[in-house]
Amino acid sequence: MYHIRKKTLVNTDIKTVWRFISNPENLNKITPNEMDFLIISPVPDEMFNGLLIEYQIKIPFFGKRKWLTEIKHIVPMESFVDEQRIGPYQFWYHYHELQKVSNGVLIIDHITYSVPFGIIGKFLHKLLIRPLLSKIFAYRAVMFQKLLSSFSS
Repeated sequence: MYHIRKKTLVNTDIKTVWRFISNPENLNKITPNEMDFLIISPVPDEMFNGLLIEYQIKIPFFGKRKWLTEIKHIVPMESFVDEQRIGPYQFWYHYHELQKVSNGVLIIDHITYSVPFGIIGKFLHKLLIRPLLSKIFAYRAVMFQKLLSSFSS
């Protein structure tokens, strides 16, 4: 199992951040363009426990892959989980947490995942997967700043 923990501070209120992250369509806005992210299934304006979202992403060297995720354990204005049901990882559990702090909102991502393909997967993780995930979460941090820091309710 591998773990990632990222924190992003945005200068806005928690209601603004929650409104943004609870709308599944906004995932496209925080995903790098080169991943050709596309939501395939119909999605509501606001997520709910048990929501299944099917989308497609482009993974370098592997091409386009479908991913089915389930949204669960929602605590409004505080946290939720997206867990892969079908996708490129052997296991993917992403806990999203919001913390109100004096200068805004801390967006915290806790990801636990494992990769397929045994020893080859471990090699690919070090060479490709971990750097790609680092790039994706760095991009997300920039986009959260850009999209949310200038707005408040």
